[in-house]
Amino acid sequence: MNFTLNQLKVFIKVVETKSITKAALELHLTQPAVSIQLRNFQDSFDIGLTEVFGRQLYITDFGQEVYHTAQKIMLEAENLEQRSSRFRGELSGRLKISVVSTGKYIIPYFLTDFLQINPKVELVLDVTNREQVMESLEKNQVDFSLVSVLPEKISIKKIELMENRLYLVGKSGNTIIVPKTTSEAFTSLPLIFREKGSGTRFTIEKYMIQKKIESKKKLELASNEAVKQAVLAGLGYSVMPLIGIKNELQSLEMEIIPLPEFPLISTWNLIWLRDKEFSPAPSEYLKYIAKEKERIIQEHFGWQEKFHAYRPS
Repeated sequence: MNFTLNQLKVFIKVVETKSITKAALELHLTQPAVSIQLRNFQDSFDIGLTEVFGRQLYITDFGQEVYHTAQKIMLEAENLEQRSSRFRGELSGRLKISVVSTGKYIIPYFLTDFLQINPKVELVLDVTNREQVMESLEKNQVDFSLVSVLPEKISIKKIELMENRLYLVGKSGNTIIVPKTTSEAFTSLPLIFREKGSGTRFTIEKYMIQKKIESKKKLELASNEAVKQAVLAGLGYSVMPLIGIKNELQSLEMEIIPLPEFPLISTWNLIWLRDKEFSPAPSEYLKYIAKEKERIIQEHFGWQEKFHAYRPS
């Protein structure tokens, strides 16, 4: 049995994408190069690893077993490389994090100093929707995930990072009668929502169910940036995370509509699989976060405090 670590890497990516073309794109290789590596790897076994029906690639039962073993081998190979670096007094290896879309406003600040201290650590950061974040975590494709709504069906551990404050906002200068109650606001104003499944949408709907509030929904959009642009265009109002509208508030393009019981508050959590075995880089990162998170919050997010008690007079 003869195979290389590169072949293992290619096979793992083919299994995860179920496509030679997609695997080639993610590995930054040509499609023929991936096909050759895959064929050479499969030649090491007497039993087939993949099957093709029509144009669809399928992984055999034996292929799935090889995939799980290949993951373990690659993890151990990375660990060996990182242990070697640690003996030289250096921290290296990969740090893999998946982040829900709104988390892009905070995760860089929790990474910058760590990566500057450890320049040989390679960051793999995936900013995507919540469904894909949960999928990558459950499949053990990442070390950590950053979410504001904890998963219900995955056994995890977590460390709380900071509050996620949600306010009702609109374009500055809109002439409206300021609603006296949240129920009045939600039923009288044209509201713009995030898509089903987003953490922001989950928090809003949970609140509405608790308060038995109906809403006048006008639009449903798939990203925080899309919602922001719709609000700025005057298409309606939206409940948005404060961290994502700092510039618009400071430039007076957007304003907060004061409501009782607002802001709605959830928590940003860094989560990982309960039985996760960390390599040195993510292990050290977790120690760094536990030690430095309060300093990071104060230095980079202290500006939020002036909005903390933003209530109607």
